[in-house]
Amino acid sequence: MTTATELKPAHTVHSNAVGIARSLGPAFAARAAEADDDDAFVADNYRDLRHSGLVEVGVPADLGGGGAEVRELCDMIRELAHHCGSTALAFSMHTHQVAIPAWRWTRQKAAPVMPLLKRVAAERVILLSSGGSDWIEGSGKAQKVDGGYRITARKIFTSGSPIGDILMTGAVLDEPDGPKVLHFGLPMKSPHVKVLDTWKVMGMRGTGSNDVMIEGHVVPEEAVALKRNQGEWHMLFQIISMIAFPLIYSAYLGVAESARDIAVEMAKRKEPDAHVIELAGRMETELRAAQYAHAAMIAAAERGEPSPATTNEIMIGRSLVARHAIAATELAMETAGGAAFYRDKGLERRFRDIQGARYHPMRAGPQQEFSGRMALGLDTLRTF
Repeated sequence: MTTATELKPAHTVHSNAVGIARSLGPAFAARAAEADDDDAFVADNYRDLRHSGLVEVGVPADLGGGGAEVRELCDMIRELAHHCGSTALAFSMHTHQVAIPAWRWTRQKAAPVMPLLKRVAAERVILLSSGGSDWIEGSGKAQKVDGGYRITARKIFTSGSPIGDILMTGAVLDEPDGPKVLHFGLPMKSPHVKVLDTWKVMGMRGTGSNDVMIEGHVVPEEAVALKRNQGEWHMLFQIISMIAFPLIYSAYLGVAESARDIAVEMAKRKEPDAHVIELAGRMETELRAAQYAHAAMIAAAERGEPSPATTNEIMIGRSLVARHAIAATELAMETAGGAAFYRDKGLERRFRDIQGARYHPMRAGPQQEFSGRMALGLDTLRTF
């Protein structure tokens, strides 16, 4: 059972990574509206992130990085989200692709992850995640050729695609005993890889989460990090769930917190009536629920016990953070009043950005089925 001390909010940890993120914040905030208005990737923010040392901050210190772990990284993403939600969400995708092999190195001494982590530390390479398009089912086609596999795929929601160096992705290989998903890193500079200009969306417009088309790139046999059965949970995905989702949902929590701050400041400009006071109280309550749920996700990650039980706790937290962060942001709009409808106030953008919390795995239906199966002692192998 999780104790009260384990549920301390992530923002109580004061780290150098958070301080750096906070120092970058004003410049990021100043660029946020323009990126949103123009559907433009936050390229200048990524330039600053690369120069700041935050790209490698999650690499273990013995491999040349900053040695930050999940709680500190969550604080960093959350702080970035107070200034620019798109930057925070996109950077959470790089950050979790670093944090997962870092966990495997520090906890499991998994030697195969060492070269990638050393490259991130030494070269400040940006890792991309193909995210929802490569959940348990996988996507794309792998065809066996001499020395490797020819890949044909279209990867959606590839946040940071305009600036990324390596796409951490996969493809499906048909084998006699059933389809397998191959996992590998793919260089974005390959002539067989193209970023498509598809990211025209409601919110998080600056993330550059374009589709990436892969047509004929050959992945060498030795570059395949994992082969697993398609459509069922593998231990790697228990680790991914444990590490990635507290980081991703830090971005949404930070957006909701910044919406609350804007709303309170706007509401204070005139004498609040009883209705506004009640709205502010409801907003605070919803936000606190999101903060508590997120703290529980971090606590589950810090216990470091990847398993269906931990995945269940993480995914319950993911659903609760999404539900309450969205509700808090909606109430921020109402608490601020009609002025919130003006784009220059910043609330309208945060209202749109927070909607993205609905769409990451595991969405409400699969999450509730997974939790129900866990409660009833049923198999969860193919519930995702």
